[in-house]
Amino acid sequence: MKSIMRYLFHTLRNALCALFFLPAVCHAEETADPVFEKWRDRVDPSIENALRYLSRVQQPDGSFPANYGDSSGIPALVGMAYLSKGHLPTEGPHVTPINRCIDFVLASQKPDGLFERGHAGSGPMYAHNIATLFLSEVSGMVDPARQEKIEKALPPALSLILRAQAVKKDERNQGGWRYHPNSSDSDTSCSGWALMALRSAKLNGAAVPDQAIADAVSYLRGHQHAEKGCFGYTGRDDHARSLTGMGLLCLELCGLHGSEESTKAADFVMRTYRELPGDQFEFYGNYYNAQGMFQIGGRYWSEYADWMYSTYLKEQDSDGSWESREAGRIYGTAIMTLAFTVPYRQLPIYQRDETVDEAQP
Repeated sequence: MKSIMRYLFHTLRNALCALFFLPAVCHAEETADPVFEKWRDRVDPSIENALRYLSRVQQPDGSFPANYGDSSGIPALVGMAYLSKGHLPTEGPHVTPINRCIDFVLASQKPDGLFERGHAGSGPMYAHNIATLFLSEVSGMVDPARQEKIEKALPPALSLILRAQAVKKDERNQGGWRYHPNSSDSDTSCSGWALMALRSAKLNGAAVPDQAIADAVSYLRGHQHAEKGCFGYTGRDDHARSLTGMGLLCLELCGLHGSEESTKAADFVMRTYRELPGDQFEFYGNYYNAQGMFQIGGRYWSEYADWMYSTYLKEQDSDGSWESREAGRIYGTAIMTLAFTVPYRQLPIYQRDETVDEAQP
């Protein structure tokens, strides 16, 4: 039902845009954020330049050249980048690349529900979680034929995530995910994507057990440093600058908005974000910092946004791309676009929903 309502909402929105001769991208919720308004005249063309770059380099089958571009994860990230600016798969300048992303991800699903195709890096669960999140987010925005395919693909994809979480693990790893569906250990990076996929699906009407969300949040909280407030990868402070934003975002999205844990994480980001440039996984850290700081809001977002736009606008190449040292130009462009577009509030997963109580302790 929620997918149908979302589809009807976007259809009505598009009709109103056409009726009043508004641009093809009609933002449902215009931002009044004063910090973003200072940068908007520069950020808008930067994002559109990035999206045009992604459209130019996409292959006809929906994949992208080099650096995991033939896995299910990269087209999923790119698809979410288009959605995050308000572009739709039913009309507008990026219909073709968005639908290519959707079709590529759908075609990558295995009989057991896993979205696995091409070179997925460390293991298929990262790409699978991102692909599941993308399909959940775009569900209700597509044409009826693709909607039917998405509704068939999501239940087995979600079931696989739940089975992977339920694999027997020791106390420190229980509730999380790692590289493979049968992994008996966990890491916070893979677990963050899995948790967002489950939460997105639950908010979209899927029968995701409350306990699965609670267990994932409990796992993440077990990897937060009590004094520093940071989150680690397999410990409590390893890769802290690139992962604390992830922990902050997950807490904020799962009913712990403004909690002591969230505030400690946000304070850690405030103390350390200027050290992020040059770090391993720099773009990944910036993406999660931007999402998390926007959720907690106030001075956290205001200060971070000013720094992010002043730092990374000038790092964009003339062709519209950003290059990540670890994962290449397609990934870098998609992940930076997702960070820049936080204030547009277009992706449902990043809406603050304080009525969600499944993660309460």
